[in-house]
Amino acid sequence: MQNQEDGDELMKRLWVISDLQVPYHDQRAVDAITAALEVLREPGDQTLTIGDEQDFQTISRWSAQTPTEYEKSIGRDRDMTVSVLRQLGVTDMCRSNHTDRLYHSVMKRLPGLLGLPELELVNFLRLPELGVTFHEKAWQFAPGWLAMHGDEAGLSQIAGQTAAGLTKKTGTSVICGHTHRLGMQPFTYGVNGRITRTLYGVECGNLMRMDRALYAKTHNWQQGFAVLHIEDGKVHPELVPIVNRSFVVMGERFTF
Repeated sequence: MQNQEDGDELMKRLWVISDLQVPYHDQRAVDAITAALEVLREPGDQTLTIGDEQDFQTISRWSAQTPTEYEKSIGRDRDMTVSVLRQLGVTDMCRSNHTDRLYHSVMKRLPGLLGLPELELVNFLRLPELGVTFHEKAWQFAPGWLAMHGDEAGLSQIAGQTAAGLTKKTGTSVICGHTHRLGMQPFTYGVNGRITRTLYGVECGNLMRMDRALYAKTHNWQQGFAVLHIEDGKVHPELVPIVNRSFVVMGERFTF
């Protein structure tokens, strides 16, 4: 139970999940995180998916002129994505390269359909029905912190460095996905023995099934998610690695 002193802001949490890439997601991990949310989520907490909720593999440029392009699975995948978003109680979503595929596919192949409401991402994924706020641009969720997908700058193979690059580009702390890696890199500014500020670059892993990501030759990826504890405008990041179908968050263990 949280205690609130007079004038203090009650701590809230932002649960951050990235790169589900339905239908390649790990449903068992989703179920375990749902169980954690049911136990630990407090009033005022938010749940953010930070991109690539649906893979959109059938309209990817990598699928052109391959059997994948003719799977006729995009509607089924959409319904599965909506189900996962509802299950997790998602409140916010960031744009991303995979979800951008819907717009880019229509623009390049059938531009005459641009503007059709059913083909706009927020409607396609039924976000108004789910009560999800879609953030087309980087979302400032707390003072000095931005959430974005992570494809806005160069990609590093070292966990945390892509986010660290974004902190230096934006001059603010950043949490992102996109890399499928789990890591955090702080960068501190100081002079004359005095710290002036510290920026954090946070990457929050992925929730894919590795055995279904056949397009990747190697897997320097880590399953996991993040919880950002926010109090009085200060953000305290907690990275939650998933190891051998188990994770510990806020001192509680969940296994699947």
